[in-house]
Amino acid sequence: MVHVPDQLVWELIKKQSCFLKKKNGNTKRSGSISFSVEKGNLKSLNLLKYNGLANSKTIDVVCTSENRAQLVTKSASKADNSPSKTFATNNINKDFRRAENVILKQTTDVYYRRDLKAAALGKYTKVYQANRRAKGISKPVPCKKGRGTLSD
Repeated sequence: MVHVPDQLVWELIKKQSCFLKKKNGNTKRSGSISFSVEKGNLKSLNLLKYNGLANSKTIDVVCTSENRAQLVTKSASKADNSPSKTFATNNINKDFRRAENVILKQTTDVYYRRDLKAAALGKYTKVYQANRRAKGISKPVPCKKGRGTLSD
């Protein structure tokens, strides 16, 4: 298979893709926004920086069916012909500090998409909290209702 540059793939898929979810705003001020749900998209935004289809290197933190977290990275270009082998997964089911070290060692310490460090750690935080709630370890924070007191 011929290698196609990332920028060319992005130009082809940025307006039309089966993974796009477009939300239209009612006013000029709110505008419209496009989300994307493909595998490897870290923030689910339709931007070249986060796109899992257009980039040759991608990072994603996903939640598995057993309430565990996995770090998914796109592997070497040797596996481009077989899409099922292009993604490598690492389980990160440790405490938060150890999981943070695994994410950093797999990504930024080996110069693999250093620009996505904050987004990857942020998504792991949300997956970690959701897994703890699903296992019953921590309870969800109740939503505040009413105006509260003004005597502070």
